[in-house]
Amino acid sequence: MPERPASIQPYRLHLPEIVTSGVVFASPHSGRFYPADFTRRAQLDLLRLRSSEDAFVERLLTQVPLAGATLLEAVYPRAYVDLNRAEDELDPALIEGVARGSGGARVATGLGVIPRVVAGGREIFRGKITRAEAEDRLARIWRPYHSQLTALLQERRARFGRAILFDVHSMPSEAASLRGQGPDIVLGDRFGASARPETILAVEHAFRRAGLRVARNSPFAGAYVVQRYGRPAEGLEVVQVEIARALYMDEDFIEPLSQFERFARRIGAVFAELADLVRGDARMAAE
Repeated sequence: MPERPASIQPYRLHLPEIVTSGVVFASPHSGRFYPADFTRRAQLDLLRLRSSEDAFVERLLTQVPLAGATLLEAVYPRAYVDLNRAEDELDPALIEGVARGSGGARVATGLGVIPRVVAGGREIFRGKITRAEAEDRLARIWRPYHSQLTALLQERRARFGRAILFDVHSMPSEAASLRGQGPDIVLGDRFGASARPETILAVEHAFRRAGLRVARNSPFAGAYVVQRYGRPAEGLEVVQVEIARALYMDEDFIEPLSQFERFARRIGAVFAELADLVRGDARMAAE
């Protein structure tokens, strides 16, 4: 029998055998469990629903636990619930009982915590969903994910004295190429608000040493996760990492390119280097 949404965990937590790094990696938009009732009611086919997905990002991060760091991976897709939005970013054009004018600019474009549209502004449903359905998604998925992420960051900071979160995403070619020959990587730190200058500089250099073109904060400076968790003065730093999809996937058919594994090894080595930014010895980490 197919699995029911209520039986599906909201995230997968990948821990190293021994935690030797205070760095946490998260992939909030790579989930691809589309509940049957959701796809049945949607007016878009699965390929179009997946256009908002950061497909295969979790596969680019599989080596993270081998470097002593931690990976938190979403299970449900962004089209179902967006973990990089605040839980009160509710869209009155989609959800019954939400007051007009609620949610802010992102909600107005259809990209609230329960999205109304996918890439290209294509609407997922005809009509609205109930407030109870929206609240159910938040209770089952959004809150457990953020509870786990909060606990991880607090524990790593307590253990290592500081913690860094890399919130990893992918960017479509039309976004990556806004200025002609676009960057391969865009690092977002809310223009210095979510990470220390020396941290963002070290991250940029790590990607550049791997031969990747790097930009900062344009066109992506970081959204809810960066804003919520980035507190450098309190020992919690966040950097959003956007990876150009064209480097590893066919964007039209959402399939890995033939060079996917080679690129995964290349960028995996960078992620392992980033895990070195907050290190503790094995004896302390095992306690």
